[in-house]
Amino acid sequence: MAQKPTIPKGTRDFSPLVMNRRNYIFNTIEKVFKLYGFLQIETPAIENLSVLMGKYGDEGDKLLFKILNSGDFLSKVDDKLLSKKNSTEITNKISEKGLRYDLTVPFARYVVQHQNEITFPFKRYQIQPVWRADRPQKGRYREFYQCDVDIIGSNSLLNEIEIIKITDKIFSLLDLNITIKINNRKILQGIAESFNQPDKIINIAVAIDKLDKIGINKVANELKQNNINDDLIKFFKNSIANNNLSLENLKKLFSDKKSEIGLKGINELNFIKEYLSYIKLKKAKIEFDFSLARGLNYYTGAIFEVKSNDIEIGSITGGGRYDNLSEVFGLKNVSGVGISFGADRIYDVMEKLNKFPKNIETTTKILFVNFGETEEKYCLKLIDQIRDNNINAELYPSAAKLKKQISYANNKNIPYVALIGENEIAQNTITLKNMKSGEQLKVDINKLINICKS
Repeated sequence: MAQKPTIPKGTRDFSPLVMNRRNYIFNTIEKVFKLYGFLQIETPAIENLSVLMGKYGDEGDKLLFKILNSGDFLSKVDDKLLSKKNSTEITNKISEKGLRYDLTVPFARYVVQHQNEITFPFKRYQIQPVWRADRPQKGRYREFYQCDVDIIGSNSLLNEIEIIKITDKIFSLLDLNITIKINNRKILQGIAESFNQPDKIINIAVAIDKLDKIGINKVANELKQNNINDDLIKFFKNSIANNNLSLENLKKLFSDKKSEIGLKGINELNFIKEYLSYIKLKKAKIEFDFSLARGLNYYTGAIFEVKSNDIEIGSITGGGRYDNLSEVFGLKNVSGVGISFGADRIYDVMEKLNKFPKNIETTTKILFVNFGETEEKYCLKLIDQIRDNNINAELYPSAAKLKKQISYANNKNIPYVALIGENEIAQNTITLKNMKSGEQLKVDINKLINICKS
C-alpha cells in the first residue's frame, strides 16, 4: 500500500485562492517600497554557517536549519568524536551550510561583498522565504516569507522616521489598524549599566523579549537564572513590565548613574518623538514601550514592533537600528536600519478581519465556450485580440457539455462567458453572458473588450 504523502510540520501548500491573496499583500508592500526609492535584491536560500552562526544569540543559533555536507559526510569524523555522541561537535564537522534564518544577516554579507558596486546610503528591499526550526503553532511557521526594507550606510535618524512612514503607508493600503511600538536598545543598555550589569545586556534583552509569551514571573525567573541582580529584576517588574516609566524618569536615572549610552538612547527617542509631530500617520498609533527588547543580538539603537489593534496574534512587523552587523564581515562604520513585514501573519490578520478585496479572487475575466473545431479556431483569433488588451481570457480546451463548461466558469469565479456558435460566426457577433446577473448581450469584439475592461 502506497504511503500517504505529507509535508513537514510548519510548512504549507498554497491554493490558487490563497496565492492570489498572498500576492495582493506582496504587491502592496513592494509598491510602497518602490515609492520610497528602494531597490530590490535577492540572496541565496543557502548561506555558509560561518555567515549565520553567532548573529542571532544562542537561542537563534539553535533554530538554524543546517544542511549535511555532500557525499560521505561522516568520513571526516573520527571514531573518538562519534563515540562521544556530542551532536553539536559532530554537526560542526558534517555541516558547513544552512538555510537563512532572516534576510538581514545575508544582506549585511551582501553589502560587504558588493561594497564597491553600491551607492551609499543603500536603500534595498527583499521579499523572500526564511526558515527556522521553531515549534510550529498558529502564526508561527518553520518556513515563512519576510518582506524587508533597509537603509544602510547612514547614521541619520531621518531613516527611522521613513521606516515609520513606510509602515503606516503599507498598513493604510491593507486597511489594518496597527500600533507601532518603539524603544531603543541604548536605553536597555543604560538600564543594565545603571544597575552595574552592562555585560548582561544580551541576557536581559532575550528574557524581556519573551514577556508577552511567558509572562512577567517566568521572565523574572529567567533573569535570576542568568545572575541578574535583585535590584534590576525589581526595577523591571515594577517599572518596565508595567510601562510606568517616562522619558523624563529614565533621563533622571541615567543622569544620576552617569550612563552616557542611556542618555544617548533618550536623545534618539526624543528626536523620533519630535519629528513624528511634523508628519501625519493614517492608520498607525505610536507607543513608546520600554519593555520592548527584540531578542536578536545585532540591534544597537531604535527598535520597532508592530501589532494589530484588532487581532491578538503577536508581532506582525519588526525591526530596528544595527551599527555593527557589517563589521563582523570586515566592513566597519556602516550603520543600518530596517524593518521586516511578516507576510504570513499579516495574511492571518487580514483573513480573520475579512480584509481581502473580493476582485482579487478572479484571475480569468472571460471564458470562451468550446462548441467544436470550427468554433474553437474562430475563438482563438478573438482571444488574441482580447489578451492584447491585457484582459485575462481562456478557451475551454474541449467541446464538453455546456453545463460542464459553465460549471468550470462558476468554480473559478469567471465573471463573463462568451458563447460563439454558427449564428454568431455568420453575424460576426458574440453572445456575452454576465455570470452574476445571468444577463446575455449580443456584442461585437470592441464592445466586449470595453465591458471586460470596465
